[in-house]
Amino acid sequence: VVCAHGQMTENELETVMIGFLAGEFDVLVSTTIIETGVDIPNVNTLIVYDADRMGLSQLYQLRGRVGRSNRVAYAYFTYRKDKVLTEVAEKRLQAIKEFTELGSGFKIAMRDLSIRGAGNLLGAQQHGFIDSVGFDLYSQMLKEAIEERKVTIGVAGTAAKKSVEIDLEIDAYIPDTYIKDGHQKIEMYKRFRGAESLDDIEELESEMLDRFGEYPEEVASLFQIAEMKVYALLNGVEQIKQTKQEVTILINEEVTNTIDGSKIFQIGSQFGRNVTPGMEGPRLKIVIKIKDYPVSQWLNIAFEMVKGVSKAKKGHENPVN
Repeated sequence: VVCAHGQMTENELETVMIGFLAGEFDVLVSTTIIETGVDIPNVNTLIVYDADRMGLSQLYQLRGRVGRSNRVAYAYFTYRKDKVLTEVAEKRLQAIKEFTELGSGFKIAMRDLSIRGAGNLLGAQQHGFIDSVGFDLYSQMLKEAIEERKVTIGVAGTAAKKSVEIDLEIDAYIPDTYIKDGHQKIEMYKRFRGAESLDDIEELESEMLDRFGEYPEEVASLFQIAEMKVYALLNGVEQIKQTKQEVTILINEEVTNTIDGSKIFQIGSQFGRNVTPGMEGPRLKIVIKIKDYPVSQWLNIAFEMVKGVSKAKKGHENPVN
């Protein structure tokens, strides 16, 4: 038995590892220093102590130290007897147990992002879950943020692509009970992200029903938001944001100049006094009071108001039809 750890000198470590590689020792007791890339083909068994205290990527790297030849290898990830594991620790150990086939690195990275959250790219904060948007959408959002920053600082002179900010506190996602496979779920999120017309959304809905059956309420909300986004882009809506007991719809200045104020009031009057049109600087602002309303009801009101903007333009007749 021989030991290796990070407090040893370079020469001491080299002597120990060369001796172990040459077969002079049967067992190497080491800290996680071995995760950095020790390649010893004849090692076929790894036992990790207190594995619940380690990160998922760390566990994956450690596991990669065995099974590097044609002999069967075994990796045992242990934790103390009768210890109650945290939810995160259980998820990590379950993931390392689940992904054992060759080329599992990407799946492990995805699961790690799901457990820890995507976090702040340039800071230490960890928040949010990549499951709610999918890896492809996260990458796209990151790309757009970088491009927007380039335009701001004058690196790129191209006009930014039209976009609308939708920030609503509702359950709009694909639950595991509906689509269990991670890759299929990411593909569906990618399709939602890429939907730019009502035809795209109709095609996606038809495909999901055909492949996965009737979808739950969370997916229905996702479809309604995707459709709302299409109308928002068509009608110059810049922002749909929920704050406490209100939802605010903000329309860009260009479209605001084409709006007939009486018509937008007429459209909002269908929903009583809960819809209040007004102005925020040069832009039209529609405020929807959502207190005591179920989510499905106020979401539908917001959807109808976004959709109805085109009917409130000057020269358009019968705005409520």
